[in-house]
Amino acid sequence: MFRPPSILLRRPLLKPSRLNSPTSLRAAYVHSEPASFNPRFQRKVTGWTSPWKLLIGFTPVFTFGLGTWQIYRLQWKLKLIEELEDQISKPPMDLPRIINTGALPDFEWRRVTVKGIWDHAHSVLIGPKVKDNEGGYNLVTPLKRSDASTIIVDRGFVKKDRAEAARENSDPETRIDGEVEVTGMLRLQPKSNSFTPDNQPEKGLWYWPDIPQLVEHAGGSYAGVQPVLVEALDHRDIGQHLADMKRGVPIGRPPKVDLRNEHTTYAVIWFVPVIS
Repeated sequence: MFRPPSILLRRPLLKPSRLNSPTSLRAAYVHSEPASFNPRFQRKVTGWTSPWKLLIGFTPVFTFGLGTWQIYRLQWKLKLIEELEDQISKPPMDLPRIINTGALPDFEWRRVTVKGIWDHAHSVLIGPKVKDNEGGYNLVTPLKRSDASTIIVDRGFVKKDRAEAARENSDPETRIDGEVEVTGMLRLQPKSNSFTPDNQPEKGLWYWPDIPQLVEHAGGSYAGVQPVLVEALDHRDIGQHLADMKRGVPIGRPPKVDLRNEHTTYAVIWFVPVIS
């Protein structure tokens, strides 16, 4: 028995008599859209005040401000280094018996000369530190002067394997007795960072040169210990420098300003986003 194709038996969506109706045409057009269409997923048009656009627009202004601030900091640092180098270039001066701490800021980085006898009993090792790829400590020793006053002196770096002998002054090769003369640089209280542990003088652990603690350790103000720190200067050539370091002789600081100055690098970093 013959069967007509099933497609011929399907019922039309719209009756022929209504296909020419405008309303029917509009309905057919609407229902012909894909089934996955959903107005809720239409792209949202945002204005110029969206958070991302504000952030992108404000970033160059912010970085330009930071770069300009670094330029001002650079000018300030260069002027400070120039002033300190002028201080270093002046002839060494003698320290008075009683030091006026109120006047110290005007003399920081000034070269001074002190004479006296090392108080080895109150020497301390501050560190650990690294110098010329060698681990070690800075040896700090009070210097007792003939006028009954005492000056705290950072004598310089000592290798780790020689540090304890230097502190006790027990090595016959480097032992120092009698009066000495030291040329150094007058310094105010150095700053410690947040990663530096607190000193523990009662345990003999010193991590940074806290001047008030060093003064108390050396006998305090009643013993005539002055609240200043003198960093010994090293004028030796490189050959003598290395030979003395190997022997365990303290190596002082170089006679120059070593302030950190990276403001030029920071300024470039902040100006790059503005240029690009």
